[in-house]
Amino acid sequence: MFDKILIANRGEIACRVAATARRMAIRTVAVYSDADAHASHVRACDESVHVGGSAPGDSYLRWEKILEAARATGAQAVHPGYGFLSENESFARACAEAGLVFIGPPPSAIQAMGLKAESKRLMEKAGVPLVPGYHGSDQDAALLQREADRIGYPVLIKASAGGGGKGMRVVERAADFSAALASCQREAINSFGQDAVLIEKYVQRPRHIEIQVFGDTQGHCVYLFERDCSVQRRHQKVLEEAPAPGMSESMRKEMGEAAVAAARAVGYVGAGTVEFIVEQRDDGAMSFYFMEMNTRLQVEHPVTEAITGLDLVEWQLRVAAGEPLPLAQAELQIHGHAIEARICAENPDNNFLPATGTLRVYRKPPATAFQRSRVRIDDGVREGDAISPFYDSMIAKLIVHGSTREEALARLDAALARTHIVGVSTNVQFLRGILGTESFSQARLDTALIEHERAVLFDREPLGLPLAAAASVARMLLDEAASATDDPFSRRDGWQSHGTARRTFDFEFRGEPASAELHYLHDGALALRVGEVSGPLIVGRFPGDELEIQFGGRRHTLDVYVEGDTTHIFAAHGATRIVNIDRLAHAGEADAEAGRLTAPMPGKVVSFSVKAGDAVTRGQALAVMEAMKMEHTIAAPADGVVEELLYAAGDQVAEGAELLRIANE
Repeated sequence: MFDKILIANRGEIACRVAATARRMAIRTVAVYSDADAHASHVRACDESVHVGGSAPGDSYLRWEKILEAARATGAQAVHPGYGFLSENESFARACAEAGLVFIGPPPSAIQAMGLKAESKRLMEKAGVPLVPGYHGSDQDAALLQREADRIGYPVLIKASAGGGGKGMRVVERAADFSAALASCQREAINSFGQDAVLIEKYVQRPRHIEIQVFGDTQGHCVYLFERDCSVQRRHQKVLEEAPAPGMSESMRKEMGEAAVAAARAVGYVGAGTVEFIVEQRDDGAMSFYFMEMNTRLQVEHPVTEAITGLDLVEWQLRVAAGEPLPLAQAELQIHGHAIEARICAENPDNNFLPATGTLRVYRKPPATAFQRSRVRIDDGVREGDAISPFYDSMIAKLIVHGSTREEALARLDAALARTHIVGVSTNVQFLRGILGTESFSQARLDTALIEHERAVLFDREPLGLPLAAAASVARMLLDEAASATDDPFSRRDGWQSHGTARRTFDFEFRGEPASAELHYLHDGALALRVGEVSGPLIVGRFPGDELEIQFGGRRHTLDVYVEGDTTHIFAAHGATRIVNIDRLAHAGEADAEAGRLTAPMPGKVVSFSVKAGDAVTRGQALAVMEAMKMEHTIAAPADGVVEELLYAAGDQVAEGAELLRIANE
């Protein structure tokens, strides 16, 4: 076994690998960028080496610097994690040439499976079922359009070297193909360095089911069952679970054996995932087709660990050290059910726009570390850390295990309810919304589940204005009381020498103005009116940020955090936020944003689709930006005429930077 390994990655996966290595008495070396100088993965390892600037291309993708760090620290092997260099056959070869063990498959297997078109030709020879499509090397745009017309719409354009949902577009009509192809190719160049694509029939009512495989250098290969990853947004996974609901033993065996055949076809060694698209027919039957093989450990590997009781990183290390697989196929068993939720910095109500900011509050449910734990959290951040625009938007993975799917689902919802994040927008409440949909709770899964349930998933408000306002008022009263002086004339709690007092609070709630009226009664009691709801307000405080509020005939236990003018409220049944408005501070404030279109996040301007003088309509695409490894379309907020473009394609812009000016009609 190795004495020391270098982890060529960052964030939660670097922390995850380091934890297993520590348990196995293997020393670890971290690498870090400028942005990650004080990151959790640096502290999780025994030593660390700086490898460059904040952008991945200046640090985590500079494999010559990483190899230099491995040699300088005496590491014997390199674990690439996932993403970055994990599926780069040139890096794997360079490791071998440098005398280092690459903890992953042979370079030949990475190369064979790295290009989707070539891998599908290999799978066809191996007898693995394929979706009808075009996987050829001729990338002429006119030819690709003809092939899409031949296959029949809808079709899926996929970057041949792609992964992680990047470089993918669904095209519903022939008229949209050309623009979708160009966008897909741009994203593929930015993410993978090449723009070759393949085209496939877009399967209706599909499920995304993948098989975890493992091979060793002695020629053994097994499958560790399946994961259902059907719940996706923008072709990226949101929730993953194992085993797949509704999976029969016969189909599990058939898919597992097909996955092993795929792995054997390329001489696979180590951890890998064979991904299948599963077509669901009206008669209840299911057919599966090979999509791709990910030649690395997957983000969602913890659900497999939960149902098998195994540590897959340990398996990776043992196989890379030349040991045989710890178990044979007949010894592997499924125990219970596990679900993983990806907690991301993004705004689901704004087309899942990635968010940046500082984790002012980051509170997590009690959890244990690995394998078949009831609640597990894999993360690489701490309270106070910044979520930057340089890396993926995922903050953490929350994994739960139960004896049944129903038990796991309830446990996940309870754990998400106790996950409090302030300072950056997240998808936590959106995830809770998915768990509560009829489609997910009843395991009626397909990759369009989010779209099917759009009416109940977006623009949700679980708490409502009266409770949000009452919580904000209560927190302000408690904070004022804590800072009050003995001088009654300096107090802001409504005290006066005679009569009753009244106090008005102004808010903005879900983009609309609102107010609350607080009455201080003769006996010291409080009464509150918020819209049509009024009654006594009774407030109690527990240690920390937990409050007990009685208002509107109900008692609520809440966690309430204040960030500037915004109050964030977390309850068992959901969370919301409300903005406190200072009338004097906002008096006479003009609408400075009229006619301006600003960058919603830090990033790079990819292109403008308009020029000065063009008339535009509300919702029309005006520009494309790239941030957090994804492209984002910027649309016109209203009808008007473009006055001026303030940046050019390729320019880096800050969040809030004015991109162009529009004269409203």
